[in-house]
Amino acid sequence: MSCARSFPPRLCVFPPVAALVGALFLCLCLAAAPAGAAGEAPREGILLVAFGTSVPEAEAAFKATDKAFRAAWPDAPVVWAYTSQIIRKKLAREGRPVGGIAAGLAQLARDGVEVVRVQSLHVMAGEEFAALARAVLLDVAKHPGRFKAVYLGRPLLESRADAQDVARDVLGALAGRRQPGDALVLMGHGQEKGRADLVLEGTRQAFQTSDPLVFIATVEGSRSFDELLAELRAHKVRRVWLQPLMLVAGDHARNDLAGEEEDSWASRLRAAGFEVEANLVGLGEVPGIAERFVEHARASEDDLTREPRKE
Repeated sequence: MSCARSFPPRLCVFPPVAALVGALFLCLCLAAAPAGAAGEAPREGILLVAFGTSVPEAEAAFKATDKAFRAAWPDAPVVWAYTSQIIRKKLAREGRPVGGIAAGLAQLARDGVEVVRVQSLHVMAGEEFAALARAVLLDVAKHPGRFKAVYLGRPLLESRADAQDVARDVLGALAGRRQPGDALVLMGHGQEKGRADLVLEGTRQAFQTSDPLVFIATVEGSRSFDELLAELRAHKVRRVWLQPLMLVAGDHARNDLAGEEEDSWASRLRAAGFEVEANLVGLGEVPGIAERFVEHARASEDDLTREPRKE
């Protein structure tokens, strides 16, 4: 190729092939870099929020849940928060501190997290879940722009499908141990104001559709022990399995449900002539339950840093 005479010859000399290749490679990298940076997913972090427990034996449920979330998000930090101040103070005195919601969110910010998935580990959306949501919203308002998004995952039992899945998990875990004719009694926590009563009734229906000899009552709320006793007698069962419908087999399970005191459910059932077997396993220890919480965390589109989307 020849050059026009008006141009200096040095401007028309082509660089070596290797240099051309190198320049082309550099251009391609520079062109691709912005697209890659723009498409890179923000770093996620998990905040698992539970009421808490100070019973060492009950922590197996938390460990199983923690393991499931770390497997689902292997590159994300997983931080725990307990909502009970009494339990947090007790654990701090024992040298096993667990922070609250504000402390958990601050830790994730220090870890460089941009998107937070706050997952409730409550069984139903009652008073404790309402307090959790309020605490997260207040912290988000106090620290605007700290995170790109803060998603709130719903409790374990929210839908008919949830109840059916949990019933399948719980009954499957007892398969081979319960004999035909044995009743299964699940103790829920319940609440004085009854915010989750309808969820409890729907869950009860789902269990009894799967197995008519499953009964649910609560420590507080509308489903009392006296109603439970009447149901058991009406079905003429003789042997009763007791199990908590709570994430952990903590104080309520070990005292109110299966304790040796005369006012525990186990003692009152024995006094009424029933044979009693206590299965002190929290829901978190039941295979499949931790994955239900993971599913709720993945499914959440409730970004608390944004105005609710209007259709």
